[in-house]
Amino acid sequence: MRYNEEELFAQGEQRTFTGSALKEIAFPLGGIGTGTVSLGGRGNLRDWEIFNRPGKGKVLPYTFPAIFVRKSSGDTLARVLESRLLPPFINGGGLPPQEVCGLPRLENAVFKGEYPFAHIRFVDSDLPVDVELTAFNPFIPLNEKDSAIPAAILRYRVANKSGERVDVTLCWSMMNPCGYDGAYPPARRGSAFGQQKNDFIDDGSFRGIRMTQSKYPADDLRFGSCALVTTHDNTTHIEAWTRGGWWDDAQAFWDDFRADGEFTDNGVHDPSPDDTADIASLGLKVSLAPGEAAELPFVFTWYFPNRENYWNREEEVRGAKLRNRYADFWSDAWDVARYVVNNLGRLEAESRQFADALYRSTLPRIVLDAAGANMSIIRTTTCLWLDDDRFYGFEGCRDDAGCCPMNCTHVYNYEQALAFLFPRLERTMRITDFTNNVEENGKMAFRTHVPLGRTLHKFHAAADGQMGCILKLYREYLMSGDLDFLKLVYPGAKKSLQYAWTEWDKDQDGVMEGIQHNTYDIEFVGANTMMGTLYLGALKAMEKMAAILGDQEFSATCAELFQSGFEKHSQKLFNGEYFVQDCDVETAPRYQFGSGCLSDQLLGQWFCEVVNLGCVLPPDQVQKALESIFRYNWKPDLSRHESVQRTYALNDEAGLLLCTWPHGGRPRFPFTYADEVWTGIEYQVAAHLIYEDMLDEGLAIVKGVRDRHDGIARNPWNEFECGHHYARAMASWSLILALSGYHYSAPEKTIAFAPKVNASDFRCFYSTGSGWGVYAQQLTSSGLAAKIGVTWGELELQRIEVGIPSDLAAASAVVEVGGKRVGCSVGREDDKAIITLASPVKINAGEELELNIS
Repeated sequence: MRYNEEELFAQGEQRTFTGSALKEIAFPLGGIGTGTVSLGGRGNLRDWEIFNRPGKGKVLPYTFPAIFVRKSSGDTLARVLESRLLPPFINGGGLPPQEVCGLPRLENAVFKGEYPFAHIRFVDSDLPVDVELTAFNPFIPLNEKDSAIPAAILRYRVANKSGERVDVTLCWSMMNPCGYDGAYPPARRGSAFGQQKNDFIDDGSFRGIRMTQSKYPADDLRFGSCALVTTHDNTTHIEAWTRGGWWDDAQAFWDDFRADGEFTDNGVHDPSPDDTADIASLGLKVSLAPGEAAELPFVFTWYFPNRENYWNREEEVRGAKLRNRYADFWSDAWDVARYVVNNLGRLEAESRQFADALYRSTLPRIVLDAAGANMSIIRTTTCLWLDDDRFYGFEGCRDDAGCCPMNCTHVYNYEQALAFLFPRLERTMRITDFTNNVEENGKMAFRTHVPLGRTLHKFHAAADGQMGCILKLYREYLMSGDLDFLKLVYPGAKKSLQYAWTEWDKDQDGVMEGIQHNTYDIEFVGANTMMGTLYLGALKAMEKMAAILGDQEFSATCAELFQSGFEKHSQKLFNGEYFVQDCDVETAPRYQFGSGCLSDQLLGQWFCEVVNLGCVLPPDQVQKALESIFRYNWKPDLSRHESVQRTYALNDEAGLLLCTWPHGGRPRFPFTYADEVWTGIEYQVAAHLIYEDMLDEGLAIVKGVRDRHDGIARNPWNEFECGHHYARAMASWSLILALSGYHYSAPEKTIAFAPKVNASDFRCFYSTGSGWGVYAQQLTSSGLAAKIGVTWGELELQRIEVGIPSDLAAASAVVEVGGKRVGCSVGREDDKAIITLASPVKINAGEELELNIS
């Protein structure tokens, strides 16, 4: 298989990166819909994407950290506070001066990331102090505002390891970028700049440099502000570097800083000249006795409220002015800085609570690595949160622009992270799907045009996306229990399902045979279970939702069609090993898969596992098909794999191919992407394997993905497909759901856990629509002791389901909340103990529900 069980199931600390493995690391720092700046593995800030568009490779000129140290004996040292630059060093004009490549740096660094926190330990034999850096942006599930702060927080810890007192100045320099729109490589000089002002301000609880401009009005795309502040009392600063020719400004800065760690006022305090951006520097000073340590914090904030639709060609929306949601919360970057400083203790504590709940789990660390790294996508430039309070997402991002806009229904079929971490934002996507994007005949536009209401995407309906949206709607209802929300979107959902009966399943037998546009950007013809399982899942979901709203006739119709489709898919498409496409590839239009083994053939069944809808195909056939997908499509070594398509995995790397033809029958021109490897599909299949108790196989796929993202070949915090930070990769969150056996229903006040690993001593993060926390259990031969702790929000329950071994009889149960006993009854269904409380109980933040079954 390539991996042993110890590698697959290992728990504990996340991996670290050092040396050459630091090269590709870019850890995104920023909030939901704010853009990000990334912390590089060496301690640098890179990929400045705060200007309302992607900016891979974009570095702000002369924006870097530096450290000055003076021993009491008089010896001094100054360094750029980054580890050394890594190859290649090829540039026809030499390495760029604006990145001060020629200044000395530290020998090495050790990087560890547990999103949203990154940690760097710097290594240098000449430095008489040890320096470590912790960087983060607040990330608190369910708390949207505090997870949408346009800020990056960097906290350095400096410890004196020498035998004498040392004086230290730790400095960040930063170019004032106000006026820059992110569309071209940033430079110190350009027509966008001029009339910029850097002001040092002491605001009492914090102090630093406020960066503004007066060149552009408040509604201009280039309008905005930045701030570089600290809560440290002892500071030195320079508002603007000396304005000189060639590299005089950088030379003057370095000579001044290198001399004594203090900045001398150079007299430059006026706005910058036309076509010029100024550089400011803020230094934090501390004196340390031998063995003494201090923390030196920097807070970067930004405020660029205006954006435009640059991605659509349709004249109704192209160029339309848009506004970020965070602009409703704060008035400028200084206002953001004040909010961060005044709330920093709480913001960091609650973010730490989440990180501890997630990463101190007993789940395999490769799973936590995958899920944790990819939830960062929510806060990259892939995603937008606009002032209409709707969440939008590209599929991914090119280096300098979003790609494949917007809210693509078939790609977001795979995404689970937003739905479970910020479910209200996910619900806004369903509102858009069903109240804005459904035509009168039920056809759903599978891409969203913003601003809403001006025009709809004109193309085929996407069969997988349209059916998947119904399953997503059911998920959102389970998470929220919001009946008003369900009533609002139900008419559009009903039309969407009925559209299938006029377009894809015209004979209404529960099987789609029509032309089915899908996530491979082509059209399948004939019955297949990729579309079929999504269709059957949508029928099951609509059967339930229609019944809830009293639409009994429609509910019955859905149930009847489901039963027909369940039988026909099984009888018609299962070949004894896996499910095929009912299609003659010789006569059908190009780009079919016919007798191939498709990795996505059980896509809808995976989603039904996530939302606890049960089987949409016979369980034995599902099990066999998953075994076949792994047997035929998983390649532990791709060295001999042949593909002329896009390449995402290669050489001796492992990967899951989208499709293979193990028994022949490959079309002359198979469907586009068939020979590719996509991480989102790898995670979907891996989670489904885990749901079906094939843990070794599922975890092998996960490890294969994460091993490819090793800091040398790829960035561990950027899984790309058609663009960086690709939304499909958020399928990785379902790995946590599968391994914990987690399900939740707000309407039924029911929560369920059935751990598939470490059941005897288990601990795992969980989240609902109203609260989140940690589930823990200890299982022995005499019983089970479990705790459902609420860390943030609240949780109302009346029914608890826990997995127990078949040889353990659930004779009695005791439930307590806050030390008070709660009346309950206990029963058993298959391998689950069912505890029903006499009446609903509410668990508040900081409380636990304790359950003992004997």
